[in-house]
Amino acid sequence: MFRLLSPQLVELIHDEVLNPSELVGLARDKSLEGALSRVDNRLAYGLIGDAFALAACYAEAIAQGHYFNDDNKRTAHQSMDVCLDVNGIAFNWAVEDVADRIILLAQGKLEAEDLAHWLRSMVDQET
Repeated sequence: MFRLLSPQLVELIHDEVLNPSELVGLARDKSLEGALSRVDNRLAYGLIGDAFALAACYAEAIAQGHYFNDDNKRTAHQSMDVCLDVNGIAFNWAVEDVADRIILLAQGKLEAEDLAHWLRSMVDQET
């Protein structure tokens, strides 16, 4: 059983990654709950097999949905990190590598499955 991220937790993560000059709050006419329900649906249909896939799905939903006025990609990255952490997986990131992948994910040039595969490989390298 996985530990999931609530919309309230994702909003808190977003508030933490904001810089002082950046826009706060949710984007108009967007539903963070709707984005996170995409992850719930994948779980319900058995499309998420491990915490890496779960974290990648959260990152994809947040990065591509543009649910916040600012910092969607940083929120996606931190949410992915928190998801892995609460599900018992912690490791050090090469920030540039993660940032590049989150940008590609946001642009639709990288699939969540590919990100999950990369995450697994990063853990394998650390052990």
